Amino acid sequence: MTSRRRFLGLLAGAAVIGTTGFVVAGQAGNNGLLRSKRPLPKPFTTPLPIPQIKRPTRVDSGVEYYTLTQRARDTEILPGVRTRIWGYDGTFPGPTFHLRQGRQAVVEVRNELDVPTSLHLHGGVTPPESDGYPTDLVNPLGKKEYMYPVRQRAATLWYHDHRMDYTAPQVWRGLAGMCLVGDAEEENLGLPADNYDVPLLLTDRAFDEDGSFLYPSLHHGPGVEKEYANGVLGDVILVNGAPWPMLEVDATRYRFRIVNGSNARRYELALEQGGDLVQVGSDAGLLDMPRKHPSLIVTPGERFDVLVDFQDYPIGTEITLTNRLDGPVMRFKVIRQGPKSAPVPTKLVDIEKLENPIVTRTFDFRTTKEHHGARMWTINGELFDATKSLADPKLGTVEKWRISSDFHHPVHLHLAHFQVLSRGAGGPQARDAGWKDTVDVRPYEVVEVLARFDGYRGRYMMHCHNLEHEDMAMMANFFVG
Repeated sequence: MTSRRRFLGLLAGAAVIGTTGFVVAGQAGNNGLLRSKRPLPKPFTTPLPIPQIKRPTRVDSGVEYYTLTQRARDTEILPGVRTRIWGYDGTFPGPTFHLRQGRQAVVEVRNELDVPTSLHLHGGVTPPESDGYPTDLVNPLGKKEYMYPVRQRAATLWYHDHRMDYTAPQVWRGLAGMCLVGDAEEENLGLPADNYDVPLLLTDRAFDEDGSFLYPSLHHGPGVEKEYANGVLGDVILVNGAPWPMLEVDATRYRFRIVNGSNARRYELALEQGGDLVQVGSDAGLLDMPRKHPSLIVTPGERFDVLVDFQDYPIGTEITLTNRLDGPVMRFKVIRQGPKSAPVPTKLVDIEKLENPIVTRTFDFRTTKEHHGARMWTINGELFDATKSLADPKLGTVEKWRISSDFHHPVHLHLAHFQVLSRGAGGPQARDAGWKDTVDVRPYEVVEVLARFDGYRGRYMMHCHNLEHEDMAMMANFFVG
């Protein structure tokens, strides 16, 4: 734990090179941007890959059993070159789980990597021993069973590595995938399904001359902590592991399940041809009713389910999904007629409005001026300490949490789902609607949320989902009693 944190904050030691297998990166540009050392492909020439669906190895008494193996593999991401990834079942992204509300799943994780790992189901309501606490490790050649009761509504979740002090480099290597929870209520809405229900895992990476992933090392010399303390960005945008891909679509309505799986990159997504992104779901499930957005800001860890109707575009039209903050993401091309788009339901699901919090707590996410000579990220002025808890909510209760920040911090709560109550002096934004588990807290802003602590008693945590900040100790425990 200490060596990685000192790596990030103090520029001491070079253990990361040996343990993660990263090559030394070239000097980054401003704000932590890593620039690839090899020519990059022309955008929109690679077809969008769809991650394989994970199938259970057996079903016994209604319980689905899965085996998920973490292994290294050489795969083609940039055309014509091979990149060594760490992947669940050897793929990047990992396979997509399709779980069912009320149907328990047991996932046996086998670790064939040469480093420890910890699996976190982001957005899952899981027992503490299966939550992926950063020190609950699966050692090399080891295995562990994670139990997921799936006592939650339909939602777009994702899973990723959560190893203490090494989350950022291990997710960068490829340890991430999607998990879709379904239920009868969602199915009865008639939302786009099957080939018209498309997962989009957004990540960014940088590449060395030979196609290897680049990630910062200590060998930059003095000043590197200033380059990367705000998080690491790559200059290649990947969707489902492909650079700036193209998806050929029918002239009909699609559902896109958008997950920001980037270490630190924010996206403001918009359609370049114009048109709205019609949001039907947030982090932890469907909204009460659809909401139209000309653009959507998506911070690391957040999910948005959106509908896009290609019915009115002429055959041959190309529509770019772009990040208004820094460039294109992917492109859609309408190639054929499709089934007539069904009307979008005016009502989706009933959402209970949380109220009557029994306590108000305040959490300040902020950088320290100095910690043994290094810049570090803290919560309430404290670095993460696995032996301490900053809150002790009671099972089944609702609390108001006031979260403040000096930077862009996507704040994620394990176990607890919440509703955004206010931002500064105003109410929540349209993109804050629904049940959330990750909230965008902007510089010098106070965000109030009402969180309900349902599910299980035990030790859980909150943290910044900028993964470099997380590795720099911007985490805290809370204990549900």
